Amino acid sequence: MQPSTNIFSLHGCPPSYLSHFPTSSPFCVNGPNPNQFYSFEAGVNSPQFMSLSNSTSDEEKENQTEIVNERKQKRKISNRESARRSRMRKQRQADELWSQVMWLRNENHQLLRKLNCVLESQEKVIEENAQLKEETSELKQMISDMQLQNQSPFSCIRDDIV
Repeated sequence: MQPSTNIFSLHGCPPSYLSHFPTSSPFCVNGPNPNQFYSFEAGVNSPQFMSLSNSTSDEEKENQTEIVNERKQKRKISNRESARRSRMRKQRQADELWSQVMWLRNENHQLLRKLNCVLESQEKVIEENAQLKEETSELKQMISDMQLQNQSPFSCIRDDIV
């Protein structure tokens, strides 16, 4: 038994009993080949194959470049959107801080007014306390004087008899 080298034998074309099948196989060497991409009539280093190979690799490079550029463009858009969101978030935070500053200033003014009222009240209380201490001192002096008069030997002499 001999090993078979090719199902189409050494001619490169299918046998005639397969004529109802298309004969434009990319492997057919003898007939016209409508598909220029699969021509094996010339060698691999032929100019036709090289130009085909170059155009295919150029197309692949262009496709890859387009894909890379498309990704760059999407990334650029994504970065712009992210930066916009970041600016909006920063602006919102600044607005919230400004609102808090205004609220704290208002609170500070109200507390200062209350403090001033309390300080005025304190001054009044201190003045009133000083006045009451003075009156207390005078009254103590009067009591002390009265007690001394009651203890004197002439306490039974009345002032109205003189």
